[in-house]
Amino acid sequence: MKHWNLVFALAATLASAIPAIAQVPPTAAETLAYQGLHAAAARGDLPALTKLIAARADLNARDAYGRTSLHVATYARQAEAIRALAKAGAGLDLLENDRYDAVTIAAVADDEATLRVLLQLGASAKQVTSRYDGTALIAAAHLGHDGVVRQLIAAGAPLDHVNNLHWTALIESIVLGNGGPRHQATLQALLRAGASQTLTDRQGNTPLQLARQRGFSEMVRMLEGAGAR
Repeated sequence: MKHWNLVFALAATLASAIPAIAQVPPTAAETLAYQGLHAAAARGDLPALTKLIAARADLNARDAYGRTSLHVATYARQAEAIRALAKAGAGLDLLENDRYDAVTIAAVADDEATLRVLLQLGASAKQVTSRYDGTALIAAAHLGHDGVVRQLIAAGAPLDHVNNLHWTALIESIVLGNGGPRHQATLQALLRAGASQTLTDRQGNTPLQLARQRGFSEMVRMLEGAGAR
């Protein structure tokens, strides 16, 4: 029992750390210092964007952290700026310095509206992102962002991608979740989509075993109902 308490204490620490690493939005100072497309994207200033695009500004120019103007618009939830940049040809799937794309940024922020815009414009839900070699789906499942998870599943996100921690989205919804309603809804969405119930963590534990070890009785019930062992 002490062993599992230690494992899950470490998992909880990791759970709190990953979102902080994933979300590195521009600081207030950075935003004030922005010029050109980055400044217009942060403000959602469509006239300025239109003028800069017409003047052939570099649509994929990066700030010191590797963020493009589309990344900045995503952080700022500027949907019309995202549309304008995409229409002009800005890269929808570029990664910033920590290897996050706009889709993962929106997923971690639980920003369903911006995510919907990005996916409608053709951004990919299938990319491998982050220093954890994960996906937007894994990040969203970890955080219990069930609406985001459903959007990503519908967009063809890889259900059974295994990150470098040896966890899938389904496993992360258990080991890094709190067992509450949103993580339960996340697990249910993944099960209904056909996510694997047999892939294990690095120690060989199945999702059902992990849910039992964490004492998540409702998740155990859901997994057993889906035929997990």
